[in-house]
Amino acid sequence: MKKTKSALKTKFPSLYDKVADVLNQARSQSYKAVNSFMVQAYWNIGKLIVEEEQRGKKRADYGKTILEDLAQNLTQKYGKGFTETNLKYFRLFYTVFPIRHSVSDELAWTHYRHLLRVESNDARQFYMDECIECNWSTRQLERQIDSFYYERILSSKNKTLVRKDAKKKEIATTPEDFIKDPYILEFLNVGEASSILEKELEGALLGKLQHFLLELGKGFSFVARQKRITSDHNHFYIDLVFYNYILKCFVLIDLKTDKLTHQDVGQMDFYVRYYEDQIKSKDDNPTIGIILCSEKDDAIVKYSVLQDNKKLFASKYKLYLPSESELKKELLREKHLIESEVKFQTGKIKNKKKIIKDFEDGKYSEVKGKKKHYQKIASVTKARKKKS
Repeated sequence: MKKTKSALKTKFPSLYDKVADVLNQARSQSYKAVNSFMVQAYWNIGKLIVEEEQRGKKRADYGKTILEDLAQNLTQKYGKGFTETNLKYFRLFYTVFPIRHSVSDELAWTHYRHLLRVESNDARQFYMDECIECNWSTRQLERQIDSFYYERILSSKNKTLVRKDAKKKEIATTPEDFIKDPYILEFLNVGEASSILEKELEGALLGKLQHFLLELGKGFSFVARQKRITSDHNHFYIDLVFYNYILKCFVLIDLKTDKLTHQDVGQMDFYVRYYEDQIKSKDDNPTIGIILCSEKDDAIVKYSVLQDNKKLFASKYKLYLPSESELKKELLREKHLIESEVKFQTGKIKNKKKIIKDFEDGKYSEVKGKKKHYQKIASVTKARKKKS
């Protein structure tokens, strides 16, 4: 029998491949169909529990053992999959998605299990849209939720705009929409940045290119590693080069395991200008440069070309998944700095001149808790005045 199968595959490879394609497609469609029906069934079960057995209330009026009894009976007749815990998920499923049309047949039940963990309606809808559009697996969806993908994007641009974009399912078309800070690289499974070399980091990134592209965002395609460019007989090497088919531009990436320096910024600026003059075509949009660094020095970023050049970005990367408190603290810090800068520029902070003068005279009390913060904002404002 084995000999016959081997002979068929050898003598009639075209026929074998065609039949295999038919079977694979049939299996795939069967899985999707079964999954679609099961998702509908789970939603209807949740609806029955909420509306009939619980009379629309969060708790059953006639006993706390209703789900336990139902689970035992269903398990005896239909087998695994109907535990009390799963029934609670079905109930939650209907509660979170009370409108049947809001449930997409393109997502598996395991997708919805992860989505039910998301408390924010806007965030949940965002993850659903991204999952369908990008064809995320359940593992990819789980990772994006655990790394606060939505919150990180939300912190990088106007909240109202993000919500509108998520509802309209529009693809972002500006560089800022594709650059997230900080990058989460816990999938590399390597040690702290101080204990590894840039080449090792680069190798780890390339070794997990699929995950890295997912972390970068939509539309990234790998082009080259250690791309050599030559100027005045001197050779320079760009760590990583991508092309984004949505932005229609090259994306250059430099990896740094130390703090960001002026030299790093100048080097990336040179790379970007070189690509603008020598590499990109007329149909391409301006080249984007990203410096991935373990620590981002706010002063260096603000006083460098990055401050005024929207095509250069300095981002932090994390070699492990930060805790929720760490991530929220970082996002709030960045947000607070940006908001304060805007207020200083627009004059919405009262007694601005007096606050700055108090800092210079050392009169502002540390106890008030905002000295360091306003010193930073004041220094930024003064630096911009000198520039102008």
